[in-house]
Amino acid sequence: MARLKVTPTRMNLNTLKERLGTSKRGYKLLKDKQDELMRQFMILIRENKTLREEVEKELSDSFSDFLIASAFMSPESMEASVSFPTQKVGVDIGVKNVMSVRIPQMEFKVEENKDASMYAYGYAETSAGLDQAIAGLNEVTEKLLKLAELEKTTQLMADEIEATRRRVNALEYRTIPDLEETIKYIRAKLEENERATIARLMKVKDIISDPDVTDTLDEPGFREGQDPIGPTGDSRPTLSKE
Repeated sequence: MARLKVTPTRMNLNTLKERLGTSKRGYKLLKDKQDELMRQFMILIRENKTLREEVEKELSDSFSDFLIASAFMSPESMEASVSFPTQKVGVDIGVKNVMSVRIPQMEFKVEENKDASMYAYGYAETSAGLDQAIAGLNEVTEKLLKLAELEKTTQLMADEIEATRRRVNALEYRTIPDLEETIKYIRAKLEENERATIARLMKVKDIISDPDVTDTLDEPGFREGQDPIGPTGDSRPTLSKE
């Protein structure tokens, strides 16, 4: 804890009290935000894990079908079979705000040619394994896009959680303790000054209530504005000779 460098006055005390209250409210809000981000992050992690396993399995099956097709087809025939697609694929990317985190939303767009088949080749010189591979990839493409969206969202969530954690720790271990320590110091200084003022007032009261001092104050010379202490040290006023 480090005390802030401020003048110990009541105005600064009130200002620091307001800052402390704002810091505590901000800490509570950030802590709630951090907890909610962690909850959603864990949900995304589980969903991402499940989807990734499905995508990896389907891709593995499609690659196996491609290997089988490659065993029955020449490289030239394989290249010619997949060189002219019959579908146009696009992606629309939007943005969604979740807990102050701008996460992407991806939508898969497929423009199909109604007059053409999904397979841009004839069946005479191709293998059934190639048909299965292309059909499998066509089905897994949308899941791949969803997986990319989930992984990007997870990354952005993790970055926001880390930034929120730093803010929470700064408030909890630095800002709030420093403010509390400074408020405690200012209160102690104000109480000390108040005690000193009371002590001075009591001393003045004791001096005024002293009979000797009262008699001195009542002497004519003191009332006329003359010095009650004469040149010889006598407490009575000095009278001039005519």
